[in-house]
Amino acid sequence: MSLDDAAKTGKIAVWWDMKECPVPEGIDAHRVRPSIEGGFKELGYFAPVSITAYGDQKQTPEYLLRALSSTGVAVVHVRSESTCAVMYEHMKNWREENPPPASMMIITNQMLDVFDWDLARLQQQRTGYHIFLAYTIRQRAELMVDTRKEWLWEKLLLGTTSSTSAGELSTVFHCEYCSLDCQSLNCFKEHLSTKKHQLQEVVRPKPTELISATKRWGKNYAATPEYTTAKIHVSWDMFCCPIPDGYDARRVRPSLEGAFKELGYSGPVSITAFGDHTQTPKRHLQALSSTGIDVAHATLGVLSSRIFEDLVEWRGRNTTPATMMIISDGVEELLAKLQQRIKFNLFWAYSCRPWTMSVVLTSAEWLWDSLLAVSATKRHVLRNCSASVVESTGMFYCKLCYTKRTLLDKFIKHLSSKKHLSEQEGCITDRRRRAKKNRLFWLKARVSFSKEQAVEECSLVEELEHVYR
Repeated sequence: MSLDDAAKTGKIAVWWDMKECPVPEGIDAHRVRPSIEGGFKELGYFAPVSITAYGDQKQTPEYLLRALSSTGVAVVHVRSESTCAVMYEHMKNWREENPPPASMMIITNQMLDVFDWDLARLQQQRTGYHIFLAYTIRQRAELMVDTRKEWLWEKLLLGTTSSTSAGELSTVFHCEYCSLDCQSLNCFKEHLSTKKHQLQEVVRPKPTELISATKRWGKNYAATPEYTTAKIHVSWDMFCCPIPDGYDARRVRPSLEGAFKELGYSGPVSITAFGDHTQTPKRHLQALSSTGIDVAHATLGVLSSRIFEDLVEWRGRNTTPATMMIISDGVEELLAKLQQRIKFNLFWAYSCRPWTMSVVLTSAEWLWDSLLAVSATKRHVLRNCSASVVESTGMFYCKLCYTKRTLLDKFIKHLSSKKHLSEQEGCITDRRRRAKKNRLFWLKARVSFSKEQAVEECSLVEELEHVYR
């Protein structure tokens, strides 16, 4: 059974921000649990669901609390300004006690602004959880967290419901400030009105900002035993991280391997250099290939997709433990999403250090120039390389035509052939067409949530629909 299949029978925990996503007017609060369970069952998840509702329960109507408790929804009292911080603290604790396969659902509008960065890093650990999300307002930008399904809150509550056995449910009312559990609503409401509780809210305030679990993660860590001799694959973007002027390209491989060995990694290293190799000097291509580096031709428009294909294909052929490295700028979203789905040990090099800590969880990071300087101070690493031309040991790939050559001259000849040039022009045309289509779909999505946007951009939508009708 795969991990994805196992997750469908694992535990499901739901954290619900009642201020951001209240029960809409006209909808019976008794529907919350059966609607959530119904949404999961439509996706094939049949495990028990625990739901915890967070909010200032002194402001929540008693009839609503009674309806929720009657269906086994746990209720937590916390001031509104501390809701997200407390929810996240409880999530982290739950993760420690409930290893995968399991699923987590968050009901909030604050995923992007509050939870996204740290949760995405947590999800890149050796094990991850299936993440689900519901909100009343769609996120204004794409999330770094890899979600399996997202719902509009009201639509979920009006969707398919599932029958729940009352005998399987347990209800608790919890005061976060007093660390007190109540089994009855009357006892809970009475407690919230006491002077003792009011004093505790003052003397034991809860944080108003999320406390990160991963903020201190980011050093270059020594290899753990299972990775010391494991394979390492490097995908190198030569557009972002070119060979510096005057630099001996034969030093690239020993520089990388030297940096790896300083951290205790001594396994076999494969390297693929992606770039527009019609612009790469022949001496560089010869030097790279002479040290066993594969050369892959790709234009800027398709580079990201070809590197992604390379990583996924290599990962599919090599089981864990294994390490993958990417040398490129601006790939945070790609790597963060990929690593949440396909667990691997990750290295990263870039031309300029990110101005804030990256969302990508790595075992080691380097500046490209400093990484290349490793072999410059260790001349012995090139002692086996002579000044004469060395026979190629790397392959030459055209990632536009999906062909390969073993000889450099034949590779260069292919890049100037009519067949290749025609394929390259087709890639450019397809990229423009896809960009226009994506723009159309994006506009349609925005129109569905904003009538003002529909009026402002109606002419553009009609124009694109006419092109692709």
